[in-house]
Amino acid sequence: MKREALKKKKVFIISPVRNADPDVMALVEAYVADLETHGCTVHWPSRDTKQNDPTGGWNVCVTNFTKMFEADEVHVWYVKTSVGSLFDMGGLFMLVEMMKMQKLVVIANKVDIEDDKEPKSFFKVLKRL
Repeated sequence: MKREALKKKKVFIISPVRNADPDVMALVEAYVADLETHGCTVHWPSRDTKQNDPTGGWNVCVTNFTKMFEADEVHVWYVKTSVGSLFDMGGLFMLVEMMKMQKLVVIANKVDIEDDKEPKSFFKVLKRL
């Protein structure tokens, strides 16, 4: 067995946090648990990033982008109304497209998303990554 195959994957999860629908959060939590059951090390901001941030969100952003930078894969639970998720996807775009970092990007809830008929959308950009 190759040494590389023994390496645990680091996964960063982009998903809603603030004002998130409890039903969505339960689905994301189950998704995270499944990844961890299969040996992945997961950073899920809702659980793993200190959200009580006296800097007004600066520390949250630094923590999340550092963990995203360090991750092998980024999984996105896409909810188009989640402002924080859209911000994080902008960072993901910068890492993958502009900085040419090799990251597998997985849309975790792709089967649940209807692709709108708009000529451009964040979902269309995400699919291209």
